[in-house]
Amino acid sequence: MTIQEIQEEIVDEFSMFDDWMQRYEYMIELGKSLPLIEEKYKIDTNIIKGCQSKVWVHADMKDNKIEFTADSDAIITKGIIAILIRVFSEQHPADIIKANTDFIDKIGLKEHLSPTRANGLVSMIKQLKMYAIAYQTQLD
Repeated sequence: MTIQEIQEEIVDEFSMFDDWMQRYEYMIELGKSLPLIEEKYKIDTNIIKGCQSKVWVHADMKDNKIEFTADSDAIITKGIIAILIRVFSEQHPADIIKANTDFIDKIGLKEHLSPTRANGLVSMIKQLKMYAIAYQTQLD
């Protein structure tokens, strides 16, 4: 699936819920299904700066596609990174770099987060795109 198709799927999933409590519960469930980062990657250099909670992200490239794994010490934050990894993992670096993230506004996520969590969300996206830029540089 393309990044756009995955984003549309997520928008559809979130539209099934009537209120934000249900959406938060769904995000927590998504967090539980997150491909977990290996303990050896839970190091300071893999922590996303700008997040209130600790979020570790690791990226590997296989067959010119990036595989992300992550973890967080907070359940909502874990759900947020799970959504982003679902969108960007197993994608080509160039596609990640040029992808827009307006699906976040479509599901209303940013407006339902505290200011610090919203900043963390922006930091997560920025970090995933930085990994993509680094891997794209290797391909070029």
